[in-house]
Amino acid sequence: MADQIQDARIGGTAVKQARLAYIDWMRGLACVLMFQTHCYSSWLTPEARKTEFYRWSQAAGTLPAPLFIFLAGVSSAMATQRLREKGVARNAIAKTTILRGAEIFGLGLLFRGQEFILGYPNSPWTDLLRVDVLNILGVSMMLMGVLCWAADVSAGVVGARFSAPQSRTSTLTVTIIVALIAAAVVAVVTPWLWTTYRPRWLPWPLESYINGVHTYAQPQTWLFPLFPWVAFAFVGLALGFLLFSDFAKKKEAWFFAVVGGGGAIACEASQLLDDAPARLYPAAIYDYWHTSPEFFLMRCGILLVLLFLVYAWCRWGWAQKGFSPIIQLGNTSLLVYWVHIEFVYGRFSILPKARCSILKATAGLLIIFLAMVALSILRTRWKKRKAKVLRAGPAAAAATAESV
Repeated sequence: MADQIQDARIGGTAVKQARLAYIDWMRGLACVLMFQTHCYSSWLTPEARKTEFYRWSQAAGTLPAPLFIFLAGVSSAMATQRLREKGVARNAIAKTTILRGAEIFGLGLLFRGQEFILGYPNSPWTDLLRVDVLNILGVSMMLMGVLCWAADVSAGVVGARFSAPQSRTSTLTVTIIVALIAAAVVAVVTPWLWTTYRPRWLPWPLESYINGVHTYAQPQTWLFPLFPWVAFAFVGLALGFLLFSDFAKKKEAWFFAVVGGGGAIACEASQLLDDAPARLYPAAIYDYWHTSPEFFLMRCGILLVLLFLVYAWCRWGWAQKGFSPIIQLGNTSLLVYWVHIEFVYGRFSILPKARCSILKATAGLLIIFLAMVALSILRTRWKKRKAKVLRAGPAAAAATAESV
């Protein structure tokens, strides 16, 4: 789903981005985890949902959303820094990212509209304004565009203050620091915005973007408000810019080993902070598993460890030996996300909902996986064919016509 910043367009000229296999593989893994979560959630009988198998399935299902948003941050950083190195003005870079984020946000609204129409008359009109992953992904991208612009300006101001030219390293450093501070602030204020300091004065569609309250009396943990979800994008943004550091470029394998080690330390720190006697929040509002900074730290640690493992698998394993269906799904994650929902949860579900055994639901999951891979291949081939025609241009088309 975070494949949205692979081609940036500045002044009408497409700037091609090199795809990184480990990013696409990680995004494809998120797609597979999403498929199994949705399929078992939709199709299994109530009895099957009481099993350990289902419990572990849904536990794995907590990874796709933070993965997609985290990888959106990584992709955004890579696109932004490459444009910076090409000498593109900061305003143009920010405009590109913000407009692309607005496009994803618009697609999120369109998706909700589609689901409402296909679910009519059973779907309530309030579902049109529900805060979903695509909505927050789009808003996160717009906020990242603003943050990178502000960091670029700040680096220039600091350079002018100390009579030093604004260097590539100083801009990178400032952007990484600002992104990490933004992530920390979001994580720390989340418990208060969900409880004590809820912005109840806002209309519920707007408050829902803050804490996921939707039409209910309390914030809902199954929705995707900015707090805490945008923090994953900021962490991904910081990591994406770190990939351009001299250490990451010269010693890439060691860099990812450090990332994996940092992730393991973050997981352990999460447990230590949760067990610590000193508390930042009153017991009444502390919720480790949903809103606490400690749980956010745990999930970030898991993402970093997973990134290291995926990098190792793509570099030294079999991830790129021949055709990789996981990488293929990662190339078109937004498309397969959009399509599979209707064939799992929607009116066109390929299996009866809440009436299947684990074996039958697994067979349905395999069908969904193969169908989405096939759809992804068709999409990729169509894009390549379209690009080939565009590269040929009108002159080539005219020459072909004359030769007939």
